[in-house]
Amino acid sequence: MPAKIPTVEIAKGVQMPVIGLGTYFQPEVGDATKWAIDAGYRLIDTVELYKNEEDIGKALKETLEKGVVKREELFILSKVWSYHHREDEVVEACKNSLKKLQLDYLDFYLIHLPIGLNFHKEDVYFPYREDGVLDTNDIDYLETWRGMEKCVELGLTKSIGISNFNSRQIERILSVCKIKPSSLQVELNPHVTQKELLKYCKEKNIAVIAYTPIGRPNLQEKTPNYIFDDRVLAIAQKYGKTATQIILRYLIDCGACPIPRSVNKQRIESNIDIFDFNLTPEEISVIDSFNANKRFCKFTDAKGHKYHFLGPEDF
Repeated sequence: MPAKIPTVEIAKGVQMPVIGLGTYFQPEVGDATKWAIDAGYRLIDTVELYKNEEDIGKALKETLEKGVVKREELFILSKVWSYHHREDEVVEACKNSLKKLQLDYLDFYLIHLPIGLNFHKEDVYFPYREDGVLDTNDIDYLETWRGMEKCVELGLTKSIGISNFNSRQIERILSVCKIKPSSLQVELNPHVTQKELLKYCKEKNIAVIAYTPIGRPNLQEKTPNYIFDDRVLAIAQKYGKTATQIILRYLIDCGACPIPRSVNKQRIESNIDIFDFNLTPEEISVIDSFNANKRFCKFTDAKGHKYHFLGPEDF
């Protein structure tokens, strides 16, 4: 039987599963989507940038037509890319994502980055000027947010949120918005636990989605270290789980919703098999100890931009 996934209410009448399938630049994502749904996943995370919305859309259509799952049981999430930060462009970008996904509506639509980029040409998502500097613009993400609200008003998405924003930027949105952000998606794993940001979002009733939740494991180099540490392995042995499962459970116990990526059927099934135990406060403290504020996704090319979100004083 597929796993039964707990949910968290992110907006009135909108329940989001606490774990989902990440599809960051993954090949063979169509099969992975079908395997994930068969295993019990209901949250599928994608975005224009990943260039896989069409593959996911085909898999969703096939799955829905077969009656494996009903549309209202799924939670499909996409994001507006930084080329489309003008208010009217946001709506068109959302419509294009829906067309590729072969859906009538999204469950969640996010602003991918607070930083706008100047369009150069198709299939070039990170444009650079002749001097080698990333070609950004100063479009205010508050304008982008107005476009996101229009997407809700038009019925294109049930809820809206943000990705890679810090608390100060969220405060700016909260001070003027008609519809508050329901969720924030950020990098979150034992190397960057972001406890202050988690606390802030809990106070604001904003769900946190964790991308890169287990880091980027390298078996030869035995990194990240928390996957191979004897203390984590001992916890895994206690519960009859893998170190990866322990880390995913840790994130959920800390109040985040991880979206591990995989195109391996067995790992997809394993990643969701984490709802028959809870970590103790002592075990959570062990994993907390790996925090080094060390990110895999640093966005250094946009450093210095007025809306960059990784300043030393920010959370």
